[in-house]
Amino acid sequence: MENEPVDFEQQAEDGVPEVQQVTVDRGTAEELELRRMQRTQTTALFILAIATGLALAYVAKMVLVVLFASILLAFVLAPLVDFGVRFGVPRSLSSLLAIFLLLAIVYGITFVSYNKAVDFMQDLPKYSQKIKGLGQKFQRKAEALRKTTEDIVPESAEDKKAITIKQSSSFSDTITSALGSVGEMVFTISFVPFLSFFMLSWQEHVRSKTVMLFKMENRNTAYVTLGLMSGMIRSFLVGNMLVGLFVSVVSLIIYGFLGVPFFYFIGFISGFLSMIPYLGVVLAIIPPLVTAMGVLTVEKAVIIVATTLGLHLFAMNVLYPKILGKRLQLNPLTVTIALLFWGWLWGAMGLILAIPVTAAIKIVLDHVEGFEGYGHWMGE
Repeated sequence: MENEPVDFEQQAEDGVPEVQQVTVDRGTAEELELRRMQRTQTTALFILAIATGLALAYVAKMVLVVLFASILLAFVLAPLVDFGVRFGVPRSLSSLLAIFLLLAIVYGITFVSYNKAVDFMQDLPKYSQKIKGLGQKFQRKAEALRKTTEDIVPESAEDKKAITIKQSSSFSDTITSALGSVGEMVFTISFVPFLSFFMLSWQEHVRSKTVMLFKMENRNTAYVTLGLMSGMIRSFLVGNMLVGLFVSVVSLIIYGFLGVPFFYFIGFISGFLSMIPYLGVVLAIIPPLVTAMGVLTVEKAVIIVATTLGLHLFAMNVLYPKILGKRLQLNPLTVTIALLFWGWLWGAMGLILAIPVTAAIKIVLDHVEGFEGYGHWMGE
C-alpha cells in the first residue's frame, strides 16, 4: 500500500510540517454529563417520593381512607348538587340538602335492615332443629376425626403430664377494648359527611386553586389531568352501580324462585357484595346460604352457590371490562397487583379503593414528563 503524498506547501516558517489539530466540543460533553446527572437526580427523587408516599400511606392509613371515601361520596352526590344549582339553589345549600338526603337514605336502609334482621331472628326457631341437627352431625364427624388422629399419633407421656395454662381476660377488659375500637371508628367515619359537604360546596374553588399551584406552562396539563381523574371516578362509580344492580336483580329473581326467605332483601345484599374484588364471590354466597340454611335442600344450595359464582364471573369478566375498561385503561396485571398491595396496606377498604386510586396514579403518570413509560406499563 503506497503512502499518501505529503503536501510540502503547507509548512510553517520554521520548515516543520504543520500537524492537523483535532477539536473537542467541550460544550457537548458537558451537556451530556449534565443530562446524565439530571436523569440520576430525577430517578433518585422518584424513588424517594415513592418511599415517602408509602410511609405516609401506612402511617396515615385511617386519614387517607376517610379522605378518599369522602372524595368518592362527593362524586356520587355531585350530580344532585349540580341539579339544585341549575334551578337557582345556592351551591352550599344544595350540598347540605344532598348530604341530608344521603343520611336519610342510610338511616332508612339501616332501619329496614334491622327490622328484617329481627324478623329473621324470630323465624329462626322454626329451623333450629334442622340447624342443630347439621351442627351435631359435623360435631360427630370432627370428634371421630380427632379420635382417629389420636390413634395414629398417640399422645406422648410428656404431653399427658404437661399442664396447660390459659390466660384469662376479664369481661370488662374485652368490652372496654371493643368499645374503644368501635368509638374510634365511629369518630373517624363521622368526618366523612363533613368532608364531602365542603368538597361539594367548595368544588370550583378547590379545582381552580389546585391548578394555580403549578407553573404557568404546566397549568393546562394540570387542568386536563384533574378533568380526566374526575371523569374516571364518575365512570367507576356509575359502572359499579349498574353492574351491582344487574347482579342484584338477577340474584333476587333466582333466590325468590328457590324459596330463599327475604329474597328481596338478600338479593341486593348478595349482588353488591359480589362487586368487591376477589373476596366478593365468597361474601356474596354467605347471606343466601345462612338465611336459607333450614329450608333449602342440598340441590338448591348447590344451585345458589353455582349461580352466585357464575354471576360474579360474568360481571367481573364481561360487564366490568365493557363498562369500565375504556375509561380506567388498566391491564389485568396492574389491577391484580393494585388489589394485593392496597388490600395489604388498608385492609377491606383498600380492596374497594384500589382500582380508582391506581387509575388516578396512572393518569398522573401519563401527564408528567419523564414518567409516561410507567403509565404505559400500567395501561392496556
